[in-house]
Amino acid sequence: MYLDSTKKEEIFAKHGKSKTDTGSAESQIAIFTYRINHLTEHLKANQKDFGTERALKMLVGKRRRLLDYLIRVDIERYRSIIKELNIRK
Repeated sequence: MYLDSTKKEEIFAKHGKSKTDTGSAESQIAIFTYRINHLTEHLKANQKDFGTERALKMLVGKRRRLLDYLIRVDIERYRSIIKELNIRK
C-alpha cells in the first residue's frame, strides 16, 4: 500500500501536535493532500479510471470543507497549513 503506518505517523508528527494526533484539522488536511497527490499521479497514467477520479473529487471536497472550517475558526492556522502544504485556493 502506498500509505503505510510509518508514513502516516511521519505526516501526523510534521503537521499535527504529535505522531498520534489524527484528529486535528491540520493533520487531516495533510493526509488528504498526500492522498490527493498520489491519486493525481495515478490518473495521469490511467486516464480512464473513473472510480479513482470520483474518489479524487470526493477527497478534494473533504479537504475543501476542512479548509473552510479552519478559515472560520482560526485564520492563522489556515494560513500556516496552506503555506506548509503549498495548497492554493
